[in-house]
Amino acid sequence: GAYDFGLIAALVFALLGGAILNIMPCVFPILSLKALSFTRGDAQSHQRSSLVYAAGVVVSFVGIASVLIAIQQTGKLIGWGFQLQNTGFVIGLAYLFTLMGLSLNGLLHFGTSMMNVGQSLTEKDGDAGSFFTGVLAVVVASPCTAPFMGSALGYALTQPIYITLLVFASLGLGMALPMVILSYSNAAVRVLPKPGPWMDTAKNVLAFPLYLTSVWLLWVAGNQSGVNTMALALSGLVLLAMAAYLYGESSLRKALSALLLIAAVVLAIPRGDSGQNASGSRTLADGQIAWSASTLDSYREAGKPIFVDVTADWCITCLANEAAVLFTPEVEGAFLTADIPYMIADWTDYDADIGEFVKSHGRSGIPLYVMYPSGVGSQPVILPQLLTREIVLSAIENAR
Repeated sequence: GAYDFGLIAALVFALLGGAILNIMPCVFPILSLKALSFTRGDAQSHQRSSLVYAAGVVVSFVGIASVLIAIQQTGKLIGWGFQLQNTGFVIGLAYLFTLMGLSLNGLLHFGTSMMNVGQSLTEKDGDAGSFFTGVLAVVVASPCTAPFMGSALGYALTQPIYITLLVFASLGLGMALPMVILSYSNAAVRVLPKPGPWMDTAKNVLAFPLYLTSVWLLWVAGNQSGVNTMALALSGLVLLAMAAYLYGESSLRKALSALLLIAAVVLAIPRGDSGQNASGSRTLADGQIAWSASTLDSYREAGKPIFVDVTADWCITCLANEAAVLFTPEVEGAFLTADIPYMIADWTDYDADIGEFVKSHGRSGIPLYVMYPSGVGSQPVILPQLLTREIVLSAIENAR
């Protein structure tokens, strides 16, 4: 279990999980632009930039760990990605992704006194730009959970504070390491394409995954707080883009931009008008049941098999597993044939019971997949965080 996982193993798993985060869909568009910046300038500046970037990543992860610890001290059971249970944060992240996309497309032209978010990823000189890129990479990584992360972070959050911070720092080091290695490796830099007009095309193309991410985040906000909140946030995005477009050197332009920015922020405030809880936002298919601790207990006491899927609308890894494996006709049919109920524990919004369930299995984040085989007193089987059809079908067969 997580409690005897071992510090060395946790540090190694965190390092590996952090490295894999670089290729997750949340992070890749941003870091690919940073990597392309190494095709210009001298090696010494690249190395310094990568080290400052690494500092930004590690400091950000340690900061997240500190907030996690502080909140857990109040008795609230939260884990990795907890900030995405706050609708305001989700909308703010959607605003950030949209501004980055508009900037990459060259549609926003800020004055010299403001930082151009998109440009800072590829062209802004100095330590501030590199450090900010590291912070930004961690912020946008929050919806993703890489392999190895679950066990490492679950262990970390059951340990003394200094070990928790050490494991999160190792996660940050793993995420920053590929960029540092790239900057110090002449061979790796030579493999990168030479600078040219294609780089402008790449920047424009990479903006569109950011727009799609904004759409998804606003969908999450709508599921959390209702369609009115989502519509108002969309209106705020329009005002935000207008504010950035109008910003200029004249006092009138600055005043108009400030008013539009204030209006956009006001529109981003969640209205909480959904009138439903998180589990009520999902439509259950045949064989699926909503989360209930008492129902789970009754199945276990009777020795009946049951599968628990802890998921959330803001968890990209969860959604990918559902689309590619769990909600395919073959796997859904296998659950029905085996007469194994599929319990969905939706953690899109905070739920203390689900938090306790996650913690009881030595995890601090999701996805979490637990198969309870038939037989009174049988030991639950925790499936990997990245699923394949074979893994799930084998678990179903073994649980019957």
